[in-house]
Parts: sequence; structure tokens; C-alpha cells
Amino acid sequence: MMYSYMLVGLGGGIGAMGRYVLQQAVQGRFPLPWPVGTGAVNVLGCLLAGLLLGTMERHGLGSGWRLLLITGFCGGFTTFSAFALENLALLRAGQVLLAALYAGGSVVLGVLAAAGSYWLARG
Repeated sequence: MMYSYMLVGLGGGIGAMGRYVLQQAVQGRFPLPWPVGTGAVNVLGCLLAGLLLGTMERHGLGSGWRLLLITGFCGGFTTFSAFALENLALLRAGQVLLAALYAGGSVVLGVLAAAGSYWLARG
């Protein structure tokens, strides 16, 4: 159990540092009026998570690798990758409506939660 936490923590720490570096580099290079750095991190994280999951399934890699690279690294890099893989799992299971509800609901409720808590904290 402790080993699992260590794998997730190690991967997550490296992923979070990678997110910060990439986000800053992209945002500095492309100073657009929207958070292009975060967008780039989210898309790259989803691409990487899909590649890792497919490779792990094809080669039968153990759960330790998944904890280190997907839960840890990709989760620290961007939790959007976990969101994307969960939606992919629903789609692969033929749950198209549930995937759409999960995706749309997560975005709408997430923005509402952030806005509501922001306004509450501001007083």
C-alpha cells in the first residue's frame, strides 16, 4: 500500500513540475488572451495518457506502471487527462449518453462551483 502511494507521489511531483514548466513556456511564447499554456498542457496530457494506457494494455504492464505514469505523472501534469480517460472508458462501454452527461456536467458544475466558491470567499 505504501509503495503505491510512493509511486503516485513520485509521478505526480514530476508531472506537476512538468506542467508548470510547459505552461509557462507556451504561455510566454504565445501571449494570447486565453490560457493557451493550460490548454496545451491539457491536450498533451490527454494524448500522453491515451498513449500510455494503450501501450500498457498492449504489453500487459502491471498496475505499478499505471500508478506511476497515469495516476501519478499524468494526474500531476493535468487531471484533465483522467477526465478524458474516464469519458473514453464510458464511450468504449457504449455509454454515449452517460459520457456526454459526465463531460458536460463536469464542465458546467465545475465552473459553477469555482464561481460560487470564489464569490463566497470574496464576501
